[in-house]
Amino acid sequence: MSLKATIEKIKSLEAEKKNLLLEIEGLKKIADAKALALESEVGALRDEVKTLKIAINGEPPAESMNKTVNQ
Repeated sequence: MSLKATIEKIKSLEAEKKNLLLEIEGLKKIADAKALALESEVGALRDEVKTLKIAINGEPPAESMNKTVNQ
């Protein structure tokens, strides 16, 4: 391989590396946002479960009461 071809190959690979690193950063941001959204949804579902248990049983679940007493 000639020196010119090697230099061109290096430039091409460096450009591809830069683009891939940018894509990785973008994907990490998307993953973080998705994790935050799921965390919020899970919290809302936990609250709904607790509310339904109170509605069905007429009192808060024992687990919630233990957390309140121990705090």
